[in-house]
Parts: sequence; C-alpha cells; structure tokens
Amino acid sequence: MKKLIVLATLALSPVFSAQEMVDKPVQSYQTAQYQAKKKAFVDKLLAKMTLDEKIGQLNLPTSGDFTTGQAQSSDIGKKVEQGLVGGLFNIKGADKIKAVQKVAIEKSRLKIPLIFGMDVIHGYETTFPIPLGLAASWDMNLVQQSARVAAREAASDGINWTFSPMVDISREPRWGRVSEGSGEDPYLGSEIARNMVYGYQGKDLSLNNTILACVKHFALYGASEAGRDYNTVDMSHVRMFNEYFPPYKAAVDAGVASVMASFNEVDGVPATANKWLQTDVLRKMWNFKGFVVTDYTGINEMVDHGLGDIQHVSALALKAGIDMDMVGEGFLTTLKKSLAEGKVTQAEIDTATRRILEAKYDLGLFEDPYRYGDARWAAKEVYNMENRTVARNVAAQSMVLLKNDRQVLPLKKSGTVAVIGPLVNNSMNMGGTWSVATKHGSSVSLMQGLQENYGKEVRFISAKGANIDYDAKLEEIYAAHGKKTDRDNRSKEALLKEAVEVANKADVIVLAIGESAEMSGESSSRTEITIPQSQVDLLNELKKTGKPIAMVLFTGRPLALTNVKDTPDAILNAWFAGSEAGSAIADVLFGKVNPSGKLPMTFPRSLGQVPIYYNAKNTGRPLDQKLVEKCEYQRFRSNYMDECNTPLYSFGYGLSYTKFNYSDISISNANPKGNQTIQASVTITNTGDYDGAEVVQLYIRDMVGSITRPVKELKGFQKIFLKKGESRKVTFDVTPEHLKFYNGDLKYDWEPGEFDIMIGTNSDEVKHSKINWSK
Repeated sequence: MKKLIVLATLALSPVFSAQEMVDKPVQSYQTAQYQAKKKAFVDKLLAKMTLDEKIGQLNLPTSGDFTTGQAQSSDIGKKVEQGLVGGLFNIKGADKIKAVQKVAIEKSRLKIPLIFGMDVIHGYETTFPIPLGLAASWDMNLVQQSARVAAREAASDGINWTFSPMVDISREPRWGRVSEGSGEDPYLGSEIARNMVYGYQGKDLSLNNTILACVKHFALYGASEAGRDYNTVDMSHVRMFNEYFPPYKAAVDAGVASVMASFNEVDGVPATANKWLQTDVLRKMWNFKGFVVTDYTGINEMVDHGLGDIQHVSALALKAGIDMDMVGEGFLTTLKKSLAEGKVTQAEIDTATRRILEAKYDLGLFEDPYRYGDARWAAKEVYNMENRTVARNVAAQSMVLLKNDRQVLPLKKSGTVAVIGPLVNNSMNMGGTWSVATKHGSSVSLMQGLQENYGKEVRFISAKGANIDYDAKLEEIYAAHGKKTDRDNRSKEALLKEAVEVANKADVIVLAIGESAEMSGESSSRTEITIPQSQVDLLNELKKTGKPIAMVLFTGRPLALTNVKDTPDAILNAWFAGSEAGSAIADVLFGKVNPSGKLPMTFPRSLGQVPIYYNAKNTGRPLDQKLVEKCEYQRFRSNYMDECNTPLYSFGYGLSYTKFNYSDISISNANPKGNQTIQASVTITNTGDYDGAEVVQLYIRDMVGSITRPVKELKGFQKIFLKKGESRKVTFDVTPEHLKFYNGDLKYDWEPGEFDIMIGTNSDEVKHSKINWSK
C-alpha cells in the first residue's frame, strides 16, 4: 500500500487482528501452476458442453423469493435443471440457496454449480454507513473492515458475489446515486475502491468467507447530464482518464473478479455495447482477467437507446466484451440464432462462457458447490454483537461536524434534552438506501440510541415537529422499499406547537432533519437539493425559543444548506449511519467519540453552482483571489452576480471538538531532479481541550502543463490521533509518480516544472510551498 496512506488505529474492533487486514491483491491465482490447472479444467468442461449449456452460463436471472420446497418446481428451478442459468441473485437465506444449488448439482446434466449474487452494498444484515458516509471516514482500515464483515456475513448465508464497490466519480449532487459512491475525487475514490475489493475478496477467493467483488458502473455513470439517473454522459477522453477512470482501474489492479457495465452511453455508444470500454480499455489496456456483467436489463434497454432489436443489441453486447446478461435474457433467447446467422462467433460465446466458469473455479465451487452458506454458521455470524460493534465504530468515525458555535457540542451528560424531528423515532430509515439485507426494524433509531446509552444521566423528551415534506404525495414517493416515514396527519400548526412546548422544557435541542433514506439512491434524482420547507419551518420556530440547537443532518448527498446553516448552533452530518446509527450519533453528540469525518464531496451554496468541486481548472479570466475570499463580484471575470464562487463546505472539510494547528511546510529538497523522492512535512499540534483525530491532506498543483491542469489535486492523506497538547510531525513522500497525468495524446507521464505543494485540514485551508522539479 502506498506510503501516503496511514491506516487509522482508532477504536478498532477486536473482531480483526492486524494480520487479517489485506494489503495486497489476491495472490493464489497469480501462479503459473494454478492458471494451468484452471485452464485444463475449464477446457475439458467446455468440450463437454452443448451450445445451449454454454449460453446458459451467460444468463443471470433474478429468482425473487420462494420457499425452500419450491426450488425445483419453480420456473427458475426448471431452467437450472436444463443448464440454462449461470447464476442467480436476490435469494436470501442459506437453506434456500442450498436448495437451488442442489438442483444444479443433482439435476442438471453437467452438474455445473451456480454463483449467487446480492447487492451487498454497505453491509449485509449488519449495515454500515452509506458508501458516501463511509468515504467521509477517510480511514482505509475501517473501509476494508466494513467490507470484510459484509463478506463474512453474506458468505455464511450462501452469497458468494456482491455488486459492490460502486466507484463512480460524481460532482453532481442532484444525482441520487452519489450516496452509493465515494464522492468527487479520483485519488480518494481509488484508495477506497482497492480497499473494498481487498475486504470482500481477501487473499484467497476459494476460502468460504470471501466473495467475488464487482466494481461498477463501468463507466462514467456518475457524470449523467442534469443529474438525472440513466441519462446521457459525454466527456473528453482526457477527462475520462484523469478524473473518472482511476477508481475503476484501482479496483482492477487490486484483483477485482468482476465488472458491471453502466447504463449510460459513452461516445454515443451505450456502455453495454461499447467495445472500446469493455475490451480495449478494460482488457487490453488494464489487463482485466475477470468477467463483465450487465446492469439490470442493460442489454434490453439498448433497444430504447435506438441501437436495434433485442437480437441485434444482444449480439453487440457479446462482441463488445459482455459475458453475463443480468435479467433480460437477451443472450438466452437470441445468441443461438445469431450464431447460426453469422452475427456472433462460437469463439465469442466460448470466451464469455470460459470467464464465468473460471470465476466459479476460483471460488472453489467445482470442488465443493455447497461451501458457501450454512444456517448454523449464519446464525452465529450474521448480525452478531461483534459485527454490530464494528458498525457502531465505523458509523461514529464517518460523521462530519460542519459547525459548532459556542462549543454546544459535545452535550453535557445532565439536564434535559429535547429530541425533535421527523426521523427521531424512525428505525426503518437509519440503514439508508441500497440496504437490501438490512434488518431495518432492528436498526437503532436516534431516540433509542440516546435513551439506551445516556438515559440514566440525561432526561430525553421528544416530538416529531414536522413531516419530511408538506406534500403527502411526494413523501409517499420518498417512502420507497418499505422505508416508511411515519407521516403524521395532524396539522403543521399542531406539530409545531407540540415541538415548541417540548423544546421549552429542555436545556438544549437536538434537531434531526434532512432527507429520508430513499430521497437518495437509484432513481432518486432531485431538482432541488435543499432541506424540505416543512423542516426549515420547524427549525425556524425552534430558534425562537432561544434554546441552543444541535442539528443532526440525515442525508445521502451534499445539500445546499445556505438557508439553514446560520440558524442552529451546531451541525453534525450523520449521513445514514446503518444498523447502529442511533448509538453512533449519541456517542458523537456526547463526546464519547470526537468527530473526525471529512467531506468526500463539496457542499454547494446553491443549486446554481452545481457542478462545483475542488479540483477544477482555472479559466482564462479567473476572479482575483481576494475578491473570491470577500465574495465580491467583478465584471468580465468568471464569477456569479448573485452568488459566491466558493462552496458552502469544501471537499475535505470537517471540524473536531478540539483544534489542530499546522506549522509551515518543510521541504527536504526544493529542486529535485528525475526520480528522486522528496519529503514534505508539517507539524500538527492539538491545541484544544479534547483528544482527537485529524485527517492531514496533501494536495499538489502542476503550475504549467502541456494541457490545462487543476488548481489542486489530492495526492495523499494521513489520519492521525493526537492527545490534548500533543504534537506530531507528519511527512509525505512525494515522487514523480504523484505528478503524472494523461496528456493530450493520452500518454501517462509527468512534466518538469514548478509545483505548488499544499498540506492542510481541507482543500481550502492549506499551507503552501513551491518546488521546481527537473528531468
């Protein structure tokens, strides 16, 4: 692992020893002996297979749910028996999965085992913060640990393939799926991508507590126009390679076993039929050896894209490099005909089939098709107290303190606290979006977490205060996938009156507002990214009481908080924190955990600034920096008449209950040459009243380039823990590798010249030091 990353050691769960954390790609598949043995096995099996059986391996239907006894008699069961299914997804439960696998092994002609997939996105039944929240921890140990817990739980319940990590870079908060990714930065996104892969796949995929990872969505899905899901993407290749491709490549370099094609088009061709993406870039440039699966009905949707009928688009997908067809069955129903008509070749079908069989071989399924899943094992492994303890710690580390005037937080462990807001008592929404296996009813609500952990010392009283939204029909849309918002049918006046009465009895108010879980996620694009007016009105009414207000923000995306940021005394961004959300929030509010999260995505002042991101480029008419800082307008310069250029909260931003002082930067050599390594150092001092963790961030600017370069780029970070009054020197090794970029000819190299080295607490607050690097 690169020297620029230091894995945090804060409050690590006893579930893991240091030796369990993976710091290199899967190794067991790299030996020539293993590869030769696998090839010989697959060659022999392919020679026995009929054309129908080969095409069957490329078919990935969803099973829905059924009782164990229905496995053989169901439509899926009959197809499995006929060898027309390569894998299934969305079955939950070891016994059900074993029953279907038994059909494949005992009833099908060649006894080829199935793979079983599920959207294990941020945990299995033990649920961690949404991925955007997990990214806010900036802690690669915890990132990997969360994936490891998820893999162990899922594997014990029969799952051996997850459709994660989602690594799409996005600067578009209107797009709801930013909640599933790691934010706007390619460097941070790459570090998270590789550590998620390590966590899921471990060092040996044949172990029955590791699972196949699937990096998605390849490629560029996070740049969909207007932030509307499934929409068009169009960008230059220079931008692709420098800003959007790195996390996908990082996952491939880490040994990811599978890749999922994205819904969007790239260069006018849907990714599912884009041979340049799926073959030229993924396989030829990056040397990817695994298999590629479509997204849900991705092949069928190309008909609506306007590429042809189902037979034609199925052939296009296979020829582009797609190996497995999720749900649509275009491969199953048309490839035989296309082969007969010369539209696809036998070699193309055989290659795709080989890749699926190789993945099953790597999982050890030919040796033991029942190695994954056992009800007795799952009963001990899934949602146990050790895993929940890990989830609670990870959740607390993900939270970002955005504001803390008058040191309202941490709260005192005495007196009366009014806990007010539409999700205060709602456990169903704590898991956030894409929490397929979550035990939602068992998730810890905010009120429950406060009461159970601090109820002996503090008196908690509560009121709802407002619904999520004034619009009942809109709120019904928000309450998708069974995540009810518990709408209160009383008038808004009655709800506000009750909230004010409760607040007046308290010493301090904890106000929990923001989004509900499914206001972000897939198919959850928003044209406005503000807190709904019903909740803003609640905040304003509570302000009139004169009581201190600590606002807990629930959100799956950056929000424009300009109209509310000045009202509360403190703002804690809790994201959607998972199974142990309420307890984790309580730990932070009362200071058991000093918040150390940093934003992985910029929060705009208003929607009109979007897209806004820290690593932008200068224009030919940049606004003078002094005017930027003062938020003053200047005609004929790149700025707004009615808004500042700066964000509300910048990338990398996050406060602590303590204060950290940064010294000036010390550079070991201001005039390096060639492949030398230099050290850039700062001394960090905890000058506040609490022990705490700080994420020290390294940025570099290439001052002159053959193409325009960003004003700064994240190139490293270290998360350190300092006791009150402690100082520590933090050093980053910098080499020419950190200066490389794809130039106008898409050549990856560095160029000599002047560089601005920046180290700081966020992307806006940095110290500077200049160097001149020659070749």
